Amino acid sequence: MEEKAVTYKQAIEEIEGILKKIENQNLDVDDLGNKLKRVNELVKICKKKLHTAEKEVEKILGEME
Repeated sequence: MEEKAVTYKQAIEEIEGILKKIENQNLDVDDLGNKLKRVNELVKICKKKLHTAEKEVEKILGEME
């Protein structure tokens, strides 16, 4: 089941929220593993979006030459 597409900004904000909970010790130990898995998924989404943006920029710059 695929979830609704997450924007780069949403992913970063969610990662930051999870990290704040971890830093402030506001995260239950039982939930820690699930949150770390979610952060891993979000990081992958961000990397993919950055890679796609980089390719688009390279293409545009190539067309300008």
